[in-house]
Amino acid sequence: MNSKIIALSKNEEFKILLKKKKISNKYVTIFFGHLKNKNNKRLNISFVAKKKLGNAVKRNKIKRRLRNIMNDAIKKISINFNFSFLVIAKPTMLSNDFNDIKGILFREFEKIK
Repeated sequence: MNSKIIALSKNEEFKILLKKKKISNKYVTIFFGHLKNKNNKRLNISFVAKKKLGNAVKRNKIKRRLRNIMNDAIKKISINFNFSFLVIAKPTMLSNDFNDIKGILFREFEKIK
């Protein structure tokens, strides 16, 4: 299976995105902006779960949920592939229903044009 998602890899990319625009809700904070030398045919996105959220099992569960949501979002809604995204999870990701999180994240990504 050929994934349409590519993770950010360089420290400079993270620093640049943290200075760009952001959208925040009760589940995540999304930083987004244009990066140079980026493949516009794939979604350039990274997911961050800080150590404060819990042990490795909990952090990996959050990142799995976010990856799954984004794979569905690529198929169902129009996401602007010109932007690069940095998604930072909040502690409420663990305690809430997957479908609620998915609905709110779909709305947030539809807002970004």
